[in-house]
Amino acid sequence: MIKDKVAVVTGASSGIGFATALVLSKAGAKVAIGARRVDRLEELAKKISAEGGDAFYQKLDVTQRNECDNFAKAVLEKWGSIDILVNNAGLMPLSFFKSLKVDEWDRMVDVNIKGVLYSTGAVISHMKEKKSGHIVNLSSVAGRIVFPAGSVYCATKHAVAAFSEGLRQEFSVRSNIRVTSIEPGVVATELNDAITDESLQGFIENAKKMEALQAEDIANAILYAVDSPPHVNLNEILIRPTTQGR
Repeated sequence: MIKDKVAVVTGASSGIGFATALVLSKAGAKVAIGARRVDRLEELAKKISAEGGDAFYQKLDVTQRNECDNFAKAVLEKWGSIDILVNNAGLMPLSFFKSLKVDEWDRMVDVNIKGVLYSTGAVISHMKEKKSGHIVNLSSVAGRIVFPAGSVYCATKHAVAAFSEGLRQEFSVRSNIRVTSIEPGVVATELNDAITDESLQGFIENAKKMEALQAEDIANAILYAVDSPPHVNLNEILIRPTTQGR
């Protein structure tokens, strides 16, 4: 289904984005990868090429609207189409609200919400014009369940879930653009590395004890969604580790 289609993956320098780019490439897609760490992108592009895939990479800070627009423009100039957008870039610096880590709140809003809006805005006119496309947004189980020290993070992921449903209602019927919200539970990625609130060390240690999901598990869920038949619109995929309670 996705052979020779063009997929854009944000936040592709590590974790879920890295794994998703590899999985989509192995399934036959041409993959455009963006992130701030260009050295990681170069490494990923070489890996994709070595396995017979086709990759394009460019520095991308999703908090900058012009970079999102320029990235989409470069992909269209190279391959002439954008068929799939995976809005993966995200941050999770959990903290109790009383700690007043305002800079971290601002960064989460900029990356987790504005980044998704800017990246989607950069491709939507193209998808609307050709009346096809698939937008995959990385929300979280935190987009359904609020927990202590996660009030701001959960708010951003609730926003992504709401935005995904709004996109579906606006574009799926009228423009044949499918929309999927992916909602992972605990995944073994770098997300926890952003937590600076020392009172959450116990949370981090407990998460490490759990048999967490792997980035490849989420990548395979994304592949399942985008590789479904055209008449199938998988709107939400909630995926938790077997041993995760909430």
